[in-house]
Amino acid sequence: MIKKTYETRPLPMRSGASILRRPAMALTAAIAVALMAGCAAKTDSVTVGSVPDDYRTNHPIFIAEKEQVIDLPVGASDRGMTKMQRTALGGFLSDYDRNAAPVVNILVPIGSYNEAAASRAGADFAQFAKRHGVPGSRIAVSSYQATSVDASAPVRVMYTAMTAQTNKCGRWPEDIANTSENKHYADFGCSYQNNLAAQIENPADLLGPRKMTDVDAERRGNVIDAYRNAPVWVDSAVREVEY
Repeated sequence: MIKKTYETRPLPMRSGASILRRPAMALTAAIAVALMAGCAAKTDSVTVGSVPDDYRTNHPIFIAEKEQVIDLPVGASDRGMTKMQRTALGGFLSDYDRNAAPVVNILVPIGSYNEAAASRAGADFAQFAKRHGVPGSRIAVSSYQATSVDASAPVRVMYTAMTAQTNKCGRWPEDIANTSENKHYADFGCSYQNNLAAQIENPADLLGPRKMTDVDAERRGNVIDAYRNAPVWVDSAVREVEY
């Protein structure tokens, strides 16, 4: 019988550092995978502040107090408020915030050709504003010096209101043909931002969403019943109904 002999060798002893290195390497790999997964999950996010030439950064929309002004022409032969002035002033005061109740200033010209007519029109403007919800204590009638005696100066009506706005357009600090850095020129997007700000009815919408209105349960029930009881039209040429 042939006897097989096997040689046994003692296993090499590993140091404590090499034994602890494996868990550390596994932990490092897990952290790297997690970071890569997080980056992949947010590839569609855009941070505007990181784009130095983004038009939203160069021309941001902000909320600030701004004077609302309208100049109403007054003829020297006018005898009070005209129909044209009534229409224009009514549209101007439609945006007046009765809760904030800012002061409405009516500036009447003096030293002009139409001074007498402008004085009568200014008094009518004050009565018109009062009838349209402006408190009488918040209406101030004052005067300003006209630039010429022969001119028919307008009556200016103004009040302050919180509006959405952006910086003034028309900045051309350098030649727009210089595109070596492949960046937008300074005025790029300014008109777009101004038009967008002018279309915002309530500037508070930029600060946060509005509160949802209460649900009309009765109206909701009528709508659901009408949906359930609506007739179903079946085109026989397209669909076949089996009974």
